[in-house]
Amino acid sequence: MNEKEIGELRRRLKPEKTSITHIFGCYVNEKQEIASTFDQPLGVLSEEEGERLLALLRRALSGSVGKNLMDMEFTTQQVADSEEHRLLMALRQSALKDTAAREAFFQRVIQSLDMGDCNYLILLAHDAYDVPYRGKDDDLQPDASDQVFSYL
Repeated sequence: MNEKEIGELRRRLKPEKTSITHIFGCYVNEKQEIASTFDQPLGVLSEEEGERLLALLRRALSGSVGKNLMDMEFTTQQVADSEEHRLLMALRQSALKDTAAREAFFQRVIQSLDMGDCNYLILLAHDAYDVPYRGKDDDLQPDASDQVFSYL
């Protein structure tokens, strides 16, 4: 991803632009155990609470590629035969509704992340939006989109 694409995703994480319906989370204690999980529908939260959760997600996309953000590339072999890639695709295709895949993802993150004796939170959200279409004259045609971008 480049800076422009990351900026577009950050702009999508605002209450007036997002189509995120749920945010899933996992609290991890200092013993690397899941203390609790949650499924929080954005629609039932107060405006302030919803904005706070979206701000946390936006913060995860702050910084620049190569410094604070890492671009993870998958080889053809990894895409064809990788447990990690299959898990990410299952999460995206189910729009995070697959509970077993979410739990497997949380466990995978916990196993691969050493935060010392700290408690931490893992957040997951799914969004999809119509990619704007630009005509040959470079004019934006919002109702002519033929591609939907789905991401976690």
